[in-house]
Amino acid sequence: MGQQQVRSKKSKIERKKFLKHLLLDVEALDEMLRRNLIEKNIQRIGAEQELSLVDAYYKPSRKGPAVLNRVNDPHLTTELALYNLEINLDPQVLKKQCFSKMEKQLQALLAKTDQAAKAVGDKVVLSGILPSIDIRSGELDFMTPNPRFYALDEVIRQLRGEDFELNILGVDELILAHTNILFEACNTSFQCHLQVDPDEFVDQYNWAQMISGPVLSACTNSPLLFGRELWSETRISLFQQSIDIRSKGYHLREKEQRVSFGKGWVSEITEIYKEAIARFTLILTDTVEEDSMSVLKKGGIPKLAALNLHNGTIWRWNRPCYGVGSGIPHLRIENRYLPSGPSVIDEMANFAFWVGLMKAMPEHYKGAWQHKSFEDAKGNFYRAATSGLHSSMVWEGKAIPSRNLLLDHLLPSARKGLLDCGIELEEADRYLNVLEGRVKKGLNGSVWTVKSFRNLKKTLSREEAMVGVTAAMHTRRMSGLPVHSWRLPTKLEIEDCRMPYDWIGNFMTTDLITVQEEDLLDLVEKIMDWKRIRHVPVEDRKGNLKGLITHKMIGQAKDTNQPDRLLSAADVMRTDLVTVGKDADIRFAILLMVDKQISCLPVVEGNRLIGLITDRDTQQLWEKMKDHEA
Repeated sequence: MGQQQVRSKKSKIERKKFLKHLLLDVEALDEMLRRNLIEKNIQRIGAEQELSLVDAYYKPSRKGPAVLNRVNDPHLTTELALYNLEINLDPQVLKKQCFSKMEKQLQALLAKTDQAAKAVGDKVVLSGILPSIDIRSGELDFMTPNPRFYALDEVIRQLRGEDFELNILGVDELILAHTNILFEACNTSFQCHLQVDPDEFVDQYNWAQMISGPVLSACTNSPLLFGRELWSETRISLFQQSIDIRSKGYHLREKEQRVSFGKGWVSEITEIYKEAIARFTLILTDTVEEDSMSVLKKGGIPKLAALNLHNGTIWRWNRPCYGVGSGIPHLRIENRYLPSGPSVIDEMANFAFWVGLMKAMPEHYKGAWQHKSFEDAKGNFYRAATSGLHSSMVWEGKAIPSRNLLLDHLLPSARKGLLDCGIELEEADRYLNVLEGRVKKGLNGSVWTVKSFRNLKKTLSREEAMVGVTAAMHTRRMSGLPVHSWRLPTKLEIEDCRMPYDWIGNFMTTDLITVQEEDLLDLVEKIMDWKRIRHVPVEDRKGNLKGLITHKMIGQAKDTNQPDRLLSAADVMRTDLVTVGKDADIRFAILLMVDKQISCLPVVEGNRLIGLITDRDTQQLWEKMKDHEA
């Protein structure tokens, strides 16, 4: 998440000083480009591995700081949530066996993290979105206690001025309001960096945009969120919506999201930075000691601290980066859309494929972006995020299935690109063969996850299937095999997992049939017969829970009712309801139903119904809990 010491509550004078430094930084970057001070004729690669920590029940852990302390390695750092850590890998010069060297370091650091996690009862999972995650992870007690994160949350909430909303439609639909930025932490990625010569930066950045859709289609790995099947790479939509500061309006004014693909091809390096300053308000500032232009005039190299801090709060899926290493400034393109996992070999294959394609840009693309359709590139990206390997790409003006484009055109180009920049043939083949096998089989991380989830749901509850997929993902990651060779988990395998039979939200029924107070009782009876249900909640027009009707109540009402009287739901429903809140423990709920001798327990948030637990549910749960405790 970048620099740690930042301010959110700032005086007007502090803000003005920071803005002045921001403008001086852009001026300094322009000056360095004019004077050819930016490093060229060498390329390096780098990567950041984000990971999730899960507890004994494969649920998000709060032990990230404890694991970090045990690892005690400067390559590891905290992330937004307590269940996330980040591994920063050493840069490698792009030649010979650079990917193997990076993979070896990543495996070693992951092994240290695995060992430290095991010591505190946790495990490491690599996934774009943890399949077992539930909405409790969005509560502030999961946020890492870091001033930057609190400042970021505070400022974004103030700018938003209202609750955040998630609205994602896939196979299922998720509509959810939340009050902080912590749902952003559900996303974990494998962020890849490629150093680029300044003379080639514009073409390379535009080309990075062009290939984003096809590359992402092969690499998707986050199809589930809170047990709902959404996009193949749900991270894309979740990240954009979870920190969207734009408020709703009834006008046609266009406002770009801070998380975006962009609005068009770029024509100069600093254009992206200038666009970010012009369009996006400051959300974080810091005290900047050096005046970048003064540093340049004295013969030094500025860090451009203000520019980098502001750029760190603009989350483009392909992001330009300025850095200084050993006193020498350089430019990089950061690929932020590749997901974490599901295995190290899969991630490194994704990385090698992207770098190979970046180095294989056709000659006729250089300087000819005005003849290319940016809308096609952007459309490809979102189609890939939505449908992954099942998507269709528009390439050179023609629609083509993603798998055909990858196999027939882009994989051969990536192989040539790697060889042309000095990567050994054996090295290139090792990683690109993983991509080829994945695409030919049509089995990337998101496809495997969905197939596993659906298979487990045939005999298990949704919550059990979510946990089961996560457990299987961890086990198979430890095998070192790529995802297209993974077998699907079975019920027998999952029975060995410890299930978190605790929170009522994971076991209540949320797909509810309800009726209105004024609805005809005959209609209520028919609905119960059609849907084969024994309980129907009654709501008012504002969605408030008003009562409950059972088959027994309907029978009693008919026995005592005059035949010509048209009864409504309000005439029959029971209003003295026993309810529990959304944070209730499932054991408490079961015992409450036994004590009150009720067969149905509504779960409410305020006056609104959000779920139901019935005696049939609790009977099955009680048996499973006894089996797991035995």
